[in-house]
Amino acid sequence: MTINKTQASRRDFLQKGSLAIGSFFLVPRHVLGGKGYTAPSDKLNIAAIGAGGKGQSDIANAFNNGANNVVALCDVDWARAKNAIDKFPNAKKYRDFRVMLNEMKNDIDAVTISTPDHFHAYAAMACMQMGKHVYVQKPLTHNIAEARMLTEAARKYKVVTQMGNQGSSNPMQKVAMEWFDKGKIGTVHTVNIWTNRPVWPQGIPVPSDKPALIDSMAAKDWDTWVGPAQWVDYHPLYHPFKWRGWWNFGTGALGDIGCHTIDSAFRILGLGYPTEVECSVGAVFLKDWTPEYIPEGCPPSSHVEIKFPATKKNKSPMKMVWMDGGIRPMHPDLIPANEPISNDGGANGIILHGTKGLMTIGMYGNDPKIYLNNGDKIEAPKPDPNAPKGLPEYGHQIYWTNACKAGYDSKEHKELTSSFDYSGPLTETVLMGNLAIRSYMLRKKNERGGFDFYGRNKLLWDGGSMKITNFDDANQFVGREYREGWKIV
Repeated sequence: MTINKTQASRRDFLQKGSLAIGSFFLVPRHVLGGKGYTAPSDKLNIAAIGAGGKGQSDIANAFNNGANNVVALCDVDWARAKNAIDKFPNAKKYRDFRVMLNEMKNDIDAVTISTPDHFHAYAAMACMQMGKHVYVQKPLTHNIAEARMLTEAARKYKVVTQMGNQGSSNPMQKVAMEWFDKGKIGTVHTVNIWTNRPVWPQGIPVPSDKPALIDSMAAKDWDTWVGPAQWVDYHPLYHPFKWRGWWNFGTGALGDIGCHTIDSAFRILGLGYPTEVECSVGAVFLKDWTPEYIPEGCPPSSHVEIKFPATKKNKSPMKMVWMDGGIRPMHPDLIPANEPISNDGGANGIILHGTKGLMTIGMYGNDPKIYLNNGDKIEAPKPDPNAPKGLPEYGHQIYWTNACKAGYDSKEHKELTSSFDYSGPLTETVLMGNLAIRSYMLRKKNERGGFDFYGRNKLLWDGGSMKITNFDDANQFVGREYREGWKIV
């Protein structure tokens, strides 16, 4: 039986265990259906905005083997979304999420949003304003201002939210937190974080040719794909996947991996708004003595330092040192010379340097280790190879759907590891690095006929007012200009 319902009535029903009417009782359907049966009234109706790529696993994990309904799939490129369409043949298909929300406003409870970065905030805000719970892929937004907007909107509209940095639900994160809280490495003064990203074309010239649209998209679909970003013609260097390397759509290496790796330090140390940021970036030379100038694109590599004040959990100021493009920190003396500095051979990782020793953490919070000043080493218990297989992606999407059923401000909601109350400020820190990188590339002509790069400063940040206080030109990168008709309100 299909029940046409409003968001409020469904929420009310999902939060009630049993109902009594006079001397008759409505027995929960799972009792009638046997063990493991989930009644239709206990299921969320979920839609996906972005069903290809990462969107495929996001909606499949939220579906949770039938614990919920997938009622709609939206993607501008149905060829990319084919696997999701085949898995959920009864879901209605859309190319424009605005049409989907309008036609199915009473039939959708929650939405997974797995689009390119530039579209996250626009889609999430529209859903939240309609009272829909949202799961939004990392990074939460394309810029700092949008992250603040979504954080505040989640509270205003009282919806359950989660960002897609699934490692935050990894039980190993709790192990690392407990170690730090017990004082095992002392007070942290420096955190190293690095990645082998970008693993897509980056630091390359802006494409100037105009190839034909791929067969799976029409002109109106490309217009929808560009959405709130500034207009550019279709090119395979933008779609699919390679959009990550262009500021108009993506957020580079920091946006791709920072919400996974910076998350561990942010959570363990109880960090909030940073106070300053400074960076340098790699250059590309196609001509002798003349570096390429490509402000539209993210750089091939970067080095960023972000400073934070003392926190309740970490009693001294500390700095976070980010490196990408395959650049990584040198081997600390406390780690044996022949031992990798992270669990993937050193490609990605985190090191927290404390007064009593250091802690290393792998991607997604995996494999934490401690190397103490006295030479001792502490390792987390290895998982039992004979144990039942765990939930996909540490249950990150499943915990979100369970919290949606329990309702806003419920115990399940408060236990989410990356609701916007947490992931909004985390994303602001991640994107602070990109603000510095874009400021670093600002230039103006000088009287000698050359250029001065006048933004290569240490930038001082007022987190409360979202403002660089010592170099106003950098503030243009706090937000962005939206294409006409696509402004977030």
